[in-house]
Amino acid sequence: MAQYKLIAPLKEEDVIKLRIGDKVLLSGIIYTARDAAHKRIVELLDKGEKIPFDLQGSVIYYVGPTPARPGAVIGSAGPTTATRMDAYAPRLMKEGMKGMIAKGKRDDSVKEGMKQFKVVYFGATGGAGALISKCIKKSDVVCFEDLGPEAIRRLEVEDFPLIVVGDVYGGDLHIEGRKQWQKAG
Repeated sequence: MAQYKLIAPLKEEDVIKLRIGDKVLLSGIIYTARDAAHKRIVELLDKGEKIPFDLQGSVIYYVGPTPARPGAVIGSAGPTTATRMDAYAPRLMKEGMKGMIAKGKRDDSVKEGMKQFKVVYFGATGGAGALISKCIKKSDVVCFEDLGPEAIRRLEVEDFPLIVVGDVYGGDLHIEGRKQWQKAG
């Protein structure tokens, strides 16, 4: 397992070197979106309309942060479970997204899309939202403000700690980790 420092937006050469279990410190620009925002993005794309941010090379963090305390950039910003976005993720991959950050397993259509479109799935530590928020240096609502905490935000992050849970080669840390655990037992 290797360690990398990457800058978002990501390029294909960034993601093809990653393997499950690799540790990544991500800096740059990422976007937040949960299920309601994903649904709206896909509806706009289906109508042939532009979305209000560039999907090329984008990394989308599945999070609905809490309100910021006075003087803070953002509130607690821990990952949400990825499965609710599985219906929408392949479409966003097709449009140029290169990374997703969340927790939990992904379905087969997402894994196939990751191989086809060269997209990586990063895991962020659940339950560590307050700690993770310290890596977020700036937060601005981009669109869908009516969704409250689930509005799409543009985040500037610095050394955001991640682990590669799914790679472009079909690797799945949930499956491989379980196999290793069963061998050890």
